[in-house]
Amino acid sequence: MIQLRYFTEEDFDLLQSWIHDFTFLHQWAGHSFTYPLTDEQLYKYLKDANQDGSSKLIYKVVDQGSNKVIGHISIGRIDRTNDNARIGRVLIGDSNYLGKGIGTEIVRQCARIIFEDLELNRASLGVFDFNKAAIRSYEKAGFVQEGKLRQARKFGDEYWSLIEMSMLKEEWNAYKD
Repeated sequence: MIQLRYFTEEDFDLLQSWIHDFTFLHQWAGHSFTYPLTDEQLYKYLKDANQDGSSKLIYKVVDQGSNKVIGHISIGRIDRTNDNARIGRVLIGDSNYLGKGIGTEIVRQCARIIFEDLELNRASLGVFDFNKAAIRSYEKAGFVQEGKLRQARKFGDEYWSLIEMSMLKEEWNAYKD
Protein backbone atom coordinates (compact mmCIF):
# COMPACT_ATOMS: atom_id res chain seq x y z
CA MET A 1 0.00 0.00 0.00
CA ILE A 2 1.13 3.54 -0.67
CA GLN A 3 0.46 6.93 0.80
CA LEU A 4 0.71 10.44 -0.64
CA ARG A 5 2.52 12.97 1.51
CA TYR A 6 3.41 16.53 0.63
CA PHE A 7 6.64 16.91 -1.32
CA THR A 8 9.18 19.09 0.52
CA GLU A 9 12.70 20.37 -0.01
CA GLU A 10 13.98 17.31 1.89
CA ASP A 11 12.82 15.29 -1.16
CA PHE A 12 14.76 17.29 -3.76
CA ASP A 13 17.86 15.08 -3.91
CA LEU A 14 15.90 11.87 -4.42
CA LEU A 15 13.72 13.33 -7.16
CA GLN A 16 16.79 14.76 -8.88
CA SER A 17 18.45 11.32 -8.75
CA TRP A 18 15.51 9.82 -10.67
CA ILE A 19 15.75 12.36 -13.51
CA HIS A 20 18.74 10.83 -15.29
CA ASP A 21 18.64 12.65 -18.64
CA PHE A 22 16.96 15.38 -20.67
CA THR A 23 14.67 12.97 -22.55
CA PHE A 24 13.30 11.50 -19.32
CA LEU A 25 12.83 14.97 -17.83
CA HIS A 26 10.88 16.07 -20.92
CA GLN A 27 8.66 12.97 -20.81
CA TRP A 28 7.99 13.58 -17.12
CA ALA A 29 7.44 17.34 -17.06
CA GLY A 30 7.48 18.74 -20.57
CA HIS A 31 9.18 22.12 -20.86
CA SER A 32 8.45 23.04 -17.23
CA PHE A 33 12.01 22.29 -16.16
CA THR A 34 15.45 22.29 -17.74
CA TYR A 35 18.07 19.60 -17.39
CA PRO A 36 19.69 19.07 -15.02
CA LEU A 37 16.90 19.56 -12.50
CA THR A 38 18.16 21.98 -9.84
CA ASP A 39 17.15 22.98 -6.33
CA GLU A 40 16.31 26.44 -7.65
CA GLN A 41 13.80 24.97 -10.12
CA LEU A 42 12.27 22.81 -7.41
CA TYR A 43 11.96 25.72 -4.96
CA LYS A 44 10.08 27.62 -7.67
CA TYR A 45 7.90 24.53 -8.33
CA LEU A 46 7.01 24.33 -4.61
CA LYS A 47 6.31 28.06 -4.26
CA ASP A 48 2.70 28.59 -3.18
CA ALA A 49 1.96 24.84 -3.33
CA ASN A 50 0.37 22.65 -0.66
CA GLN A 51 -1.49 25.44 1.11
CA ASP A 52 -5.20 26.12 1.59
CA GLY A 53 -6.47 27.60 -1.64
CA SER A 54 -3.35 26.63 -3.62
CA SER A 55 -3.65 25.97 -7.33
CA LYS A 56 -1.25 23.02 -7.00
CA LEU A 57 -0.65 20.15 -4.62
CA ILE A 58 2.65 18.29 -4.93
CA TYR A 59 3.20 14.87 -3.43
CA LYS A 60 5.83 12.25 -2.84
CA VAL A 61 4.68 8.64 -2.99
CA VAL A 62 5.58 6.62 0.09
CA ASP A 63 5.53 2.84 0.44
CA GLN A 64 3.76 2.40 3.79
CA GLY A 65 5.47 -0.91 4.58
CA SER A 66 9.01 0.46 4.37
CA ASN A 67 8.26 4.19 4.71
CA LYS A 68 10.45 4.59 1.62
CA VAL A 69 9.78 7.38 -0.90
CA ILE A 70 9.25 5.66 -4.25
CA GLY A 71 7.64 8.25 -6.51
CA HIS A 72 6.12 11.63 -7.22
CA ILE A 73 2.82 13.08 -8.48
CA SER A 74 1.10 16.45 -8.57
CA ILE A 75 -2.33 17.96 -8.87
CA GLY A 76 -2.09 21.26 -10.69
CA ARG A 77 -4.20 23.84 -12.41
CA ILE A 78 -6.75 23.59 -9.60
CA ASP A 79 -9.59 25.75 -10.90
CA ARG A 80 -12.24 26.25 -8.23
CA THR A 81 -14.35 28.42 -10.57
CA ASN A 82 -14.78 25.68 -13.17
CA ASP A 83 -14.32 22.80 -10.68
CA ASN A 84 -11.46 21.00 -12.40
CA ALA A 85 -7.83 20.05 -11.86
CA ARG A 86 -5.02 18.33 -13.73
CA ILE A 87 -2.93 15.40 -12.59
CA GLY A 88 0.67 15.52 -13.72
CA ARG A 89 4.29 14.63 -13.16
CA VAL A 90 3.49 11.01 -12.39
CA LEU A 91 6.69 9.14 -11.62
CA ILE A 92 7.59 5.83 -10.04
CA GLY A 93 11.24 6.60 -9.37
CA ASP A 94 12.23 3.36 -7.65
CA SER A 95 12.40 0.74 -10.41
CA ASN A 96 11.67 -2.04 -7.88
CA TYR A 97 8.08 -0.76 -7.79
CA LEU A 98 7.45 -0.66 -11.54
CA GLY A 99 4.80 -3.01 -12.93
CA LYS A 100 3.10 -3.46 -9.55
CA GLY A 101 0.08 -1.19 -10.07
CA ILE A 102 1.55 1.71 -8.10
CA GLY A 103 0.93 4.20 -10.92
CA THR A 104 -2.73 3.23 -11.02
CA GLU A 105 -3.00 3.53 -7.25
CA ILE A 106 -1.41 6.99 -7.01
CA VAL A 107 -3.64 8.30 -9.80
CA ARG A 108 -6.67 6.86 -7.97
CA GLN A 109 -5.55 8.60 -4.78
CA CYS A 110 -5.23 11.91 -6.65
CA ALA A 111 -8.68 11.39 -8.15
CA ARG A 112 -10.06 10.84 -4.63
CA ILE A 113 -8.44 14.09 -3.48
CA ILE A 114 -9.83 15.98 -6.49
CA PHE A 115 -13.39 14.64 -6.20
CA GLU A 116 -13.79 14.11 -2.46
CA ASP A 117 -11.45 16.53 -0.68
CA LEU A 118 -11.49 19.41 -3.17
CA GLU A 119 -15.05 18.58 -4.32
CA LEU A 120 -14.27 19.33 -7.97
CA ASN A 121 -16.13 17.96 -11.00
CA ARG A 122 -13.40 17.04 -13.49
CA ALA A 123 -9.86 15.63 -13.41
CA SER A 124 -7.66 15.55 -16.49
CA LEU A 125 -4.19 14.42 -17.46
CA GLY A 126 -2.02 14.14 -20.54
CA VAL A 127 0.24 11.29 -21.59
CA PHE A 128 2.45 10.83 -24.63
CA ASP A 129 0.93 8.31 -27.01
CA PHE A 130 4.02 6.08 -26.98
CA ASN A 131 3.74 5.57 -23.19
CA LYS A 132 1.45 2.53 -23.46
CA ALA A 133 2.04 1.34 -19.87
CA ALA A 134 0.97 4.71 -18.46
CA ILE A 135 -2.13 4.83 -20.68
CA ARG A 136 -3.18 1.36 -19.45
CA SER A 137 -2.52 2.42 -15.87
CA TYR A 138 -4.66 5.56 -16.19
CA GLU A 139 -7.47 3.59 -17.82
CA LYS A 140 -7.36 1.10 -14.93
CA ALA A 141 -7.71 4.08 -12.60
CA GLY A 142 -10.95 5.02 -14.40
CA PHE A 143 -9.75 7.70 -16.82
CA VAL A 144 -11.05 7.75 -20.39
CA GLN A 145 -9.35 9.00 -23.50
CA GLU A 146 -10.82 12.23 -24.86
CA GLY A 147 -8.62 12.65 -27.88
CA LYS A 148 -5.18 12.99 -29.30
CA LEU A 149 -3.24 16.19 -29.80
CA ARG A 150 -1.19 15.18 -32.79
CA GLN A 151 2.45 16.25 -32.76
CA ALA A 152 1.69 18.65 -29.91
CA ARG A 153 5.15 18.69 -28.33
CA LYS A 154 8.48 19.20 -30.04
CA PHE A 155 11.47 17.30 -28.73
CA GLY A 156 14.65 17.87 -30.69
CA ASP A 157 13.76 17.12 -34.31
CA GLU A 158 10.75 14.98 -33.37
CA TYR A 159 7.15 15.79 -32.58
CA TRP A 160 5.34 13.84 -29.89
CA SER A 161 1.58 13.32 -29.79
CA LEU A 162 -0.32 13.71 -26.54
CA ILE A 163 -3.34 11.70 -25.41
CA GLU A 164 -5.77 13.71 -23.28
CA MET A 165 -7.65 11.74 -20.63
CA SER A 166 -10.21 12.71 -18.02
CA MET A 167 -12.62 11.54 -15.37
CA LEU A 168 -15.79 13.25 -14.16
CA LYS A 169 -17.11 13.23 -10.60
CA GLU A 170 -20.09 11.09 -11.63
CA GLU A 171 -17.68 8.55 -13.16
CA TRP A 172 -15.59 8.60 -9.98
CA ASN A 173 -18.68 8.00 -7.86
CA ALA A 174 -19.65 5.01 -10.00
CA TYR A 175 -16.04 3.77 -10.19
CA LYS A 176 -15.20 3.91 -6.49
CA ASP A 177 -18.31 1.96 -5.42
